[in-house]
Amino acid sequence: MKILGIDPGIANTGFGVVALHGARSSALAAGVITTPAGVPLEARLTTLFADVESLLEEHTPDAVALEELYFGQNASSAMAVGQARGVVLLAAGRRGLTASGYTPQQIKQAVCGNGRADKSQVTRMVVTGLGLAESAIPDHAADALAVAMCHLNHAPLARTLAGSR
Repeated sequence: MKILGIDPGIANTGFGVVALHGARSSALAAGVITTPAGVPLEARLTTLFADVESLLEEHTPDAVALEELYFGQNASSAMAVGQARGVVLLAAGRRGLTASGYTPQQIKQAVCGNGRADKSQVTRMVVTGLGLAESAIPDHAADALAVAMCHLNHAPLARTLAGSR
């Protein structure tokens, strides 16, 4: 199973591709999609869409996992993140991929065992769990890898529940 994890944002969208081989997870790719400030929103969203489509084409994931909106942010930040999420959902939907959302607390719980873990703890667990060099991972990319890992942790339960219906 291969998952594209996304930490959405207008200026910076983190992405991480994680594959599950038996009981072992590995990172196949990670990075940050950036859009320049001062460019109209519609142009930034177009860039984000094109880059996500390229990631989907290149990595052919089985599913997409995104971080849900965190409403503790200010309203304009939440709106921008929502628009970025919408673009990612559109790209996934065009390919017929399932897109699942996880709250920051769910991601932290799945990756660290603690829904209140801090950012550095999440990064350490991502690095350890995927056998990566910590210095090579930008924050947004580490967050996206954590989203993908969270989805992989939830996938067996979701398959079991779907089969029992």
